[in-house]
Amino acid sequence: MLIIFKSPASGDVIMFEKNGKEMLSVLGKDPADAKGIFTVEQLPAAIATLKDAIAADKARQAEKADTDETEAKPGGGGVSFFQRAVPLLEILERSLKDKQPVTWGV
Repeated sequence: MLIIFKSPASGDVIMFEKNGKEMLSVLGKDPADAKGIFTVEQLPAAIATLKDAIAADKARQAEKADTDETEAKPGGGGVSFFQRAVPLLEILERSLKDKQPVTWGV
């Protein structure tokens, strides 16, 4: 199943359910809700929270890369949290700029 984040200020951001629910949890929304909204008033806090989570994930990735340097491993380490979160961050920032809410499941 997919979770689609929508806003009149930007194109849709489509995520697999697992990843979308992870983003909703990080942003303080109930991942069990089939639909919801980030109001214009909630956007600044959501943006700050997501930026903090992205920074923390980047730091974990850098630390992990430092410890894994000595091990030989095949490429394709997967997609990290921060790589999945950037499109959502962009839709939140554009929506704040245009004073538009962001919805999902609608």
